Amino acid sequence: MKKIFALPVFLAAAGLLLASVGGSAFAADATEAAIKKAIEPRLGEGAKVESVSKTPYAGLYEVQVDGDVIYTDAKAQYLFIGRVVDSQTYRDFTKEKIQAINKVKFSDLPLDLAIKTVKGNGKRTIAVFEDPNCGYCKRFQKTLLDVDNVTVYTFQYNILAQDSIEKSRNIWCSSNPGKAWSDWMLNGKEASAAPASCNAPHEQVLALGQKMKITGTPTIIFADGSRIPGAIDTKGLEQKFATLK
Repeated sequence: MKKIFALPVFLAAAGLLLASVGGSAFAADATEAAIKKAIEPRLGEGAKVESVSKTPYAGLYEVQVDGDVIYTDAKAQYLFIGRVVDSQTYRDFTKEKIQAINKVKFSDLPLDLAIKTVKGNGKRTIAVFEDPNCGYCKRFQKTLLDVDNVTVYTFQYNILAQDSIEKSRNIWCSSNPGKAWSDWMLNGKEASAAPASCNAPHEQVLALGQKMKITGTPTIIFADGSRIPGAIDTKGLEQKFATLK
């Protein structure tokens, strides 16, 4: 008799387990959907919640919105804006997630819209979104003077001032854009006025940066698709390159 009823009892137990798991998954999905519906209107016009998921810490829910991460409770009553860091290891979970969701495929970048500069063997590659009026970008250009064996693709991302567009166009339309960019960023030497017939890719680069949710300059994109917003010193840049080997 035990052999006869063993299989039905097992199947019944398995059915209850699956129903429990399925019910839990459905409840989780419903909670995440409710959070998204509640929070999205509160984030301002145009804000789009890309995903909501429960975290393993403190009962918080992670909300991904416009390439950033914020947190809330199960009732979407409170917003927690900041970083979640392990108090023992200092591992920054928020930073890791933001880096992951903002990764790009380097080979998909339209490098023909960028100014190409090669130093040494050029084996190490970065793309940088910079504005000609950006002080931190000029600082980063000085950092690059001490970095060898690198290829730099500079996207002139004109977001700081109206005359950034004109300066970028003059540089792009010069006979040697790489030198003209360096002359301006390092020495303050402006490029000659561009001929009327020359078209610089300002609109295309602007659209690209907005699509990639780049909100500040400089923003450095590495060969693995990761990014670092803001200027970085020589030591930090070399350390980052070392992790890509």
